[in-house]
Amino acid sequence: MGSANSRYWLCQIAGWGIVGIIMLFFAHAYKISISNGVLLARIAIVFVAGILTTHVLRLFIKWRGWVMESIEKVIPKLAIALIVTSLLFSLLILGANTFFNLEGESSKKLTFLAKLSGSTIDNGLFILPWLLIYYFYHFIEKSRRQQLDTFQLEALIKELELKTIKAHINPHFIFNSLNSIRALIDENPARARTAITELSNILRSSMQVDKAETVTFEKELNIVKDYLALENMRFEDRLQVEYEIDEDTLDQQVPPMMLQTLVENAIKHGISKHIRGGVIKIISDFKNHYHELAVQNTGNLNGGLNAEGFGLSSTQNRLGLLYGDKASFEIRQVTPSTVEARVLIPVAPVTLKGEPR
Repeated sequence: MGSANSRYWLCQIAGWGIVGIIMLFFAHAYKISISNGVLLARIAIVFVAGILTTHVLRLFIKWRGWVMESIEKVIPKLAIALIVTSLLFSLLILGANTFFNLEGESSKKLTFLAKLSGSTIDNGLFILPWLLIYYFYHFIEKSRRQQLDTFQLEALIKELELKTIKAHINPHFIFNSLNSIRALIDENPARARTAITELSNILRSSMQVDKAETVTFEKELNIVKDYLALENMRFEDRLQVEYEIDEDTLDQQVPPMMLQTLVENAIKHGISKHIRGGVIKIISDFKNHYHELAVQNTGNLNGGLNAEGFGLSSTQNRLGLLYGDKASFEIRQVTPSTVEARVLIPVAPVTLKGEPR
């Protein structure tokens, strides 16, 4: 606030100082027959009266809150303010010139009304640019602040949405993992203990990435491998895992727990529904300027897709929040017995293995 007031007064002094310099220039340019003392006194009066009247106008504008109104509504008010301020400005100048006997001979011959009318029109030419500069400066500042507030609000909403999604993912994942361990307790306690160790590794990894909006694909893949190792103890020979990973994609950034969510969905809706189990295949490669992630599983869509499921909706939501419409996600039946969940994440053009992609 102090800095803003300092700038305001600096602009006031500089602006009306320029008006005084202009008056001095025209007086000498047109060789007006007036003594230097009288000329400087008149300039001083204009300088003081200008600062005083425009400062009163500023206080009135702030009091009425005109800078918060739209241009359409405020223009008539500013026009009236211009006339009133110019009139007040002229009264101060005429009164001071009369009091200090600074009027010229030609001016003394005019009536007060004539002098007031002419002076109001002339002085309005000084008040008008002041009024436009002051109002539009604050109008632009208000618009900039509103835009900044909008950006901050959008960023806050985005952050809250991402945190909400993460808060749902972790309990959802833990619940399914605990179910897997519960299934092993009576059947094979030794394997259950091993499963607990695997789960602790997964939780430790997920806690490390909990604060990040994205993680490297390598970290995400390690969590998935731990998860699949845990699920393999439950499904045994019914679950087969295959990897088709381009090593150049390991450094790419992906939303945390996204791949794990897709793998979990593939097991829940694919492998677990088949008596003989099936295959989970994880694919990571570059396609044009996209990082292509795919999870294939044995199964069928059965003519429809449950888009309301949390795993699928969370994936769509996160991709939308992080990448907008530049990323895509789809689930399709690629063969009569294979379903594929496919994600495309935009990446900058890179050179891989000596060739541009």
